[in-house]
Amino acid sequence: MIACFDIGGSAIKGAIAYSPEDIRPLPKVPTPLHDFEAFAAAIEKIAADGSVDPASLISISIAGVVDSDTGKITCANIPCIHGRMLVADLSAKLQRPVLVANDADCFALSEAVVGAGRGHRIVFGVILGTGVGGGIVINGKIHEGAGGFAGEWGHGPVSATLAGNPPVAIPRYACGCGQIGCVDAVGAARGMERLHAHLHGVNLPSTEIIAAWNAGDPAAERTIECYIDIVSGPLAMTINVVGASIVPVGGGLANSVPLIQRLDEAVRARILRKTDKPLVIPAELKIEPGLIGAGVLGLMEVTK
Repeated sequence: MIACFDIGGSAIKGAIAYSPEDIRPLPKVPTPLHDFEAFAAAIEKIAADGSVDPASLISISIAGVVDSDTGKITCANIPCIHGRMLVADLSAKLQRPVLVANDADCFALSEAVVGAGRGHRIVFGVILGTGVGGGIVINGKIHEGAGGFAGEWGHGPVSATLAGNPPVAIPRYACGCGQIGCVDAVGAARGMERLHAHLHGVNLPSTEIIAAWNAGDPAAERTIECYIDIVSGPLAMTINVVGASIVPVGGGLANSVPLIQRLDEAVRARILRKTDKPLVIPAELKIEPGLIGAGVLGLMEVTK
């Protein structure tokens, strides 16, 4: 067994992983944001509370990206680790081996091994929620790519400037990554809200937009039509490049099964490989997929 963690800006969630199908959560604690000593101590205490061997490996899913060439992590929402050689620093502090992987990559791995991607050689896990992200798993292993950014299809100035039928002009919104015109700026939950306000001059949360769409509201239908048009093109292109045979979707927007079904239809109409089988589907693992992915990653490492 190993200790595994899913760490974000608000909480450190821990678990004991006995097998990919048997991962038992432990009580979560607030994430120390500005004190690395406290950050490491929180991880150590959770592992100790789970009675894990103090020399055993720790596997971490985190809302950041580790550059595989330099070992440095980019994690702006946890300042005490941002820019650190996190694996080396934690390993030295805890006196045990440490694995760290991006949370979207861990989500994709969890779906590939114990979720909707079982039996598929190439799985592209997509996040549609607070942000637009993704991870690639090939033959059961995370493909990180140069700098650790493989699968990040939400960033890059590729968002459509016309969408819907009849077409309507879509502004090239600034993205948090520093670029303009990213899919993330329109395809995330806040992006859907931004799109609805642009089209109709009304500010609504994404949950209300989707609820209105499900109820047959014409304004919400127009927003969803444009949203699907904007998001499906870049996603289809990414699937063409990656060659994934299944695309599980997680994140808050994936809670709307009709939305993902509509996205799937649009994507399958735009990819080169024609198939009648669903390709873009809701993720199977609704609870703690990052934690499960971290557990799977660590167990794979110790059983090499």
